[in-house]
Amino acid sequence: MRRRSLKVLLTGTASDSHTWNLVYLRLFLEEQGHRVTGLGPCVPDDLLVAACAQPGPELVVISSVNGHGYRDGLSAVRALRAAGVQVPVAVGGKLGVAGQADPARRDTLLAAGCTAVFDDGDVGALRAFAAALVPGARVPAGSVSGGPVSAGVAPAGPVTGRVLSAGSVSAGRVPAAAARSLA
Repeated sequence: MRRRSLKVLLTGTASDSHTWNLVYLRLFLEEQGHRVTGLGPCVPDDLLVAACAQPGPELVVISSVNGHGYRDGLSAVRALRAAGVQVPVAVGGKLGVAGQADPARRDTLLAAGCTAVFDDGDVGALRAFAAALVPGARVPAGSVSGGPVSAGVAPAGPVTGRVLSAGSVSAGRVPAAAARSLA
């Protein structure tokens, strides 16, 4: 029998002291069958990196609601990648204080190593993204951007960045090591 869940590490950002978003996301991800470990709010980059040590998570979800998700998420993903952590990283929530999505910031997060960037409140896209990472999972075609994932196989290389019709997620690069570990 194939496993239908992921080991998810859920965290707030370094400057965000909010917890309701983390409680909601934990319940949401657990309802989808994933096993979630929460680090809580105000998580510095070094603590996040340490939490990814072996045996580590299969997906890191970084959530922010204070409007500094871009800055803090960028710092966190850079620290993870610099430490050699190659699991998929999704960043979402309020990424800026302007109150609107910023494609340039999304592109910067993806270029820095984020696997996916989600707009505030887009849990449907997070659900589809996480489901596509589950080994052996069958994901309906078109439910996650990038095409290769829709066949139920983790992408082996770059996933093209495009936004789902709901304006939800831009998939970035899935590092080859992460794709192999998820297959």
